[in-house]
Amino acid sequence: MTYPAANVEGKAILITGGASGIGAASAQLLAKRGANVVIADLAVEAGEKIAQQAADEGLSITFHKVDVADKASVEALFAFTMKHLGKLDVAINNAGIDHKPAPLHELSDDDFDRNIAVNLKGVWHCMRASIPCMFANGGHVINVASVAGLRSTPLISAYGASKHGVIGLTKSAALEYAKANIRFNAVCPSFIDTPMVQNTLAHMNERQQQSIIKASPMKRLGRVEEISGAIAWLCSDESSFMNGHSLTLDGGMLA
Repeated sequence: MTYPAANVEGKAILITGGASGIGAASAQLLAKRGANVVIADLAVEAGEKIAQQAADEGLSITFHKVDVADKASVEALFAFTMKHLGKLDVAINNAGIDHKPAPLHELSDDDFDRNIAVNLKGVWHCMRASIPCMFANGGHVINVASVAGLRSTPLISAYGASKHGVIGLTKSAALEYAKANIRFNAVCPSFIDTPMVQNTLAHMNERQQQSIIKASPMKRLGRVEEISGAIAWLCSDESSFMNGHSLTLDGGMLA
């Protein structure tokens, strides 16, 4: 069986954290390739702007507000998505936050708890809500983790802990639901030029900023389109035998 390259035409795709950065870039690319997309975020104005721009271009992107840390909000999002799209082929769990870089002993309980609530438990909420939507026809859950889930994370320990947890959830679910034809994979970018990374860099001095940028052998931040392109491929049937994998997009940082 052969497929057109990265074909997602007609696929029903949900993206959390879809109002900016990697989520927004992925939504726009997938919609341009013929997917029907729901984006969800707490940033209502930005999300609605993306949806309106898509409508102006004849593309299918719909916005729905969600707080992934809240179970009821996530359940309402998935109910809306199923009603609006009629099915769910792919769920991309991209919503996430960071925290101000700090040594572990100086990290506040609030920063740690919030990172776990959004980055880990939020993904868990969305994974759990995805599964019943996919039992009938199968599906693919793509969790946006990070190289921070694959290596040590000095000064961002809470963020790193949350992303290690996401990769653990991804691997466990991949084995649990393989027979149901529901796949789970993770995407692990390094530092990408997104609003969140720019916010992190803003809390660093110039030497620290340069150390982040030069951590990649390519000596630059990644671009959102370099990540959204990989996500679009994962959304296609070309990735149909990939399951339980962490796709690393880091310019060679972990090589």
